[in-house]
Amino acid sequence: MHTGVVLVPGDPHSPVLLHVPHAGTEIPDWAREHLLLDDAELAAELAALTDHRTDELAAAAADAARVRPHLLVNPISRFVVDVERFPDEREEMAAVGMAAVYTHGTRRQRIRADDPEHHAALRAAFYTPWAEAVRAAVEDRLAATGRAVLIDVHSYPSRSLPYELHANGPRPPVCVGTDAFHTPPHLVAAARAAFGMDVRLDTPFSGVYVPLAHWHRDHRVTALMIEIRRDCYLVEPAGPPTDGFAALAGALAHLVDTLSAGITDFVVGGVPG
Repeated sequence: MHTGVVLVPGDPHSPVLLHVPHAGTEIPDWAREHLLLDDAELAAELAALTDHRTDELAAAAADAARVRPHLLVNPISRFVVDVERFPDEREEMAAVGMAAVYTHGTRRQRIRADDPEHHAALRAAFYTPWAEAVRAAVEDRLAATGRAVLIDVHSYPSRSLPYELHANGPRPPVCVGTDAFHTPPHLVAAARAAFGMDVRLDTPFSGVYVPLAHWHRDHRVTALMIEIRRDCYLVEPAGPPTDGFAALAGALAHLVDTLSAGITDFVVGGVPG
């Protein structure tokens, strides 16, 4: 069975992992049978919530980077399992039925029954293998380079959806999610330099993804979440790319190169030209 883990190795000297968890649309038949949506309703949910073409953005950035980063891409839809959610009471999205296994959709409507056995099977098939793959990739980078830099690549709609818990804040072209433990100031500075004045921090989404084995334990693992507003690079909700795609892929490549260069290079020499 396909676990949804796609790892594309990069340069062995790169500490950077581009992490793309929500671009996928694949839904195995055995998971589809448990969704309480007809085909049109499911298509609407996929259009609204999938991080469309973020896998292509990450791949284009990797191709353009001077030191190729490593890619982790999930082809499985978040409507099967959301691999980025906390597995326990720390997950705030459980309040709207959107923990690791969604029971509710973007309009807070019921989309899946409360079925602990099925939920456990989904987590075992997809959540656990993904978490293990990211942990292994991070530890591989630590062993090879002494550090690991996770760049989480997401997108979000220009208009808020009913499920959002923090929908009243600004919706900038680029939102950068941070964490007090895993996001040192030089990462934020690098993101601002790469994306320019388009950057706002932690609005409308916040936080970063780090494997639980390293979460708030290992300062060698640093992380940013890059949330790109979808109308900046495609025709919403899920249409073709626009002229903004190439510019954003280039900005992401610039960020990768800056963070690949290391803290000393960035602080002393500025953003590599």
